[in-house]
Amino acid sequence: MNGETAWPLYENRLRRVSAYIHDHLDEELAMERLAEIACMSSYHWHRIYRAIYGETLAATVKRLRLHRAAGEIVRTELAVSEIAKRSGYPNLQSFNRTARYRKEGSHTAFEPSPDGKTKAMLDVTIGEIGPIELIGVAHTGSYMQIDKAFETLFGTLYARGLAKPDMRMIGVYLDDPDLVPEEKLRSIACVTGAAEVPAAAPFERRTIDGGDYAVLRHKGPYADMAKSYQWLFAEWLPKSGRQLKDRVMFEEYLNNPREVSPTELLTDIHMPLV
Repeated sequence: MNGETAWPLYENRLRRVSAYIHDHLDEELAMERLAEIACMSSYHWHRIYRAIYGETLAATVKRLRLHRAAGEIVRTELAVSEIAKRSGYPNLQSFNRTARYRKEGSHTAFEPSPDGKTKAMLDVTIGEIGPIELIGVAHTGSYMQIDKAFETLFGTLYARGLAKPDMRMIGVYLDDPDLVPEEKLRSIACVTGAAEVPAAAPFERRTIDGGDYAVLRHKGPYADMAKSYQWLFAEWLPKSGRQLKDRVMFEEYLNNPREVSPTELLTDIHMPLV
């Protein structure tokens, strides 16, 4: 089997492994079981996984559990001890930095004041951008699970030797989560630098239209961004004197969730304007 035909085979096998990890984060993820899913020996498959995804299996599992925990801290009332246990932390002390986000994180700026408005004082910039050509992997379902599509996107880029360090991470969201059932929400995990990337499956091309955009920088877990969106629509937009344009909103992820904690994530939310 030559390299030209081997890599697509590895892609498909490791894509199955990645999907299994996402769907079984609460379980003990034994090397032998994942090797079976990859249809490869445990000796070889983990080396290939690391070569393609740029991190070990253990690092992937820890990262995904930590990001899920950050979402649960923001979006649920589960006890911190229970979240820590589900995330694989042996004691609360090692989990405290993330746990403190429930009381001190950026979402607290959106708590209502006595007049019913939020306390948020966020910086929004308005600027004109040109069209952006993207290559991406489509995702259907909860927007909070678009990371599955990003795993497929970057795994495939690395496997095909197409990844470049200057590619920017973009998430394009096609539906309103208040109107469309969660299981039918459509989004696309994308990168820039698409001109030289063949649009072979699982890739598809996408273009972000140029024009004026309001840009809000969000700091913190992705799970917390719904409040930033609500503030943009409910408080900033009516006072801005601007109107929405009939185009999709998109997010640009400014740092890598593999390199920083969920509390340090930076995301620019782009709202199209007339």
